[in-house]
Amino acid sequence: MPELPEVESIKRTLAKNVLGKRIADAKVIWPSAVISVPGKNFIELIKNRTIEDLGRRGKYLLLHLDNNYSLIVHFRMTGRLIYYKEKGAVDKHTHVVFYLEQGELHYSDIRKFGRIQVVSTPNIHAVPFLAKLGPEPLDETFNFIVLGQQLAKKRGNIKAALLDQTVLAGLGNIYTDEALFKAGILPQRNVESLKVSEIILLYDSICEVLKEGIKAGGTSFRDYRDADGNKGLFQESLMVYGRAGQDCKICGQKLSKVKVAGRTTVYCPGCQK
Repeated sequence: MPELPEVESIKRTLAKNVLGKRIADAKVIWPSAVISVPGKNFIELIKNRTIEDLGRRGKYLLLHLDNNYSLIVHFRMTGRLIYYKEKGAVDKHTHVVFYLEQGELHYSDIRKFGRIQVVSTPNIHAVPFLAKLGPEPLDETFNFIVLGQQLAKKRGNIKAALLDQTVLAGLGNIYTDEALFKAGILPQRNVESLKVSEIILLYDSICEVLKEGIKAGGTSFRDYRDADGNKGLFQESLMVYGRAGQDCKICGQKLSKVKVAGRTTVYCPGCQK
């Protein structure tokens, strides 16, 4: 599933091609891919509307239109939103096509878990799955004090807490493993056992790995692509995620793999105490 750096990379690569552009028309190939305002037609709400702004909340991409409606894109596991300057190829995984005044925007999803939902812009943050999200880790108002306050609400291990989107918005398996490694904290550690100094270190590590991920254009193993159709490069810099059994790049010990919070988790028994 695309995490914060991947969705942010999609937003940034999309901005240069669609901001200020009018959606001349749209075609919904697989009806279940879209969710409209009750009693209103999806295409009618977006047709001939201009994309005024782009945003992101956690792992969700937001496209704000000039009629006080917005599109929320849930990428889930395999969703993609690709911009084509000319007519793009439509295959069996293409579910929605937006015909812009210049170019096309294609939403595709192999596993069909993702959705594009249109909502009223003034009420967008009241949408249940957005309303319950925790703080944005790269927001200027977020700091180690806020992180500590959020973690104080949780019991159990630190990895489960960081994966909880009500605690912090945007972190998934990749960047949680990387942040915990950088902070030198075992994923299995109980939240209540963390010292203030460790929370400060964890805060710094979360911000660092997210910024590094964005700079690299995200992490691509199989499905993820940015809006230009390009793979991310952060997989080349991963320290632990996906490297179970390999040598730690810092201490040389073999990286271990366990299940934590129901997710495959890789850590270094030498660097993470």
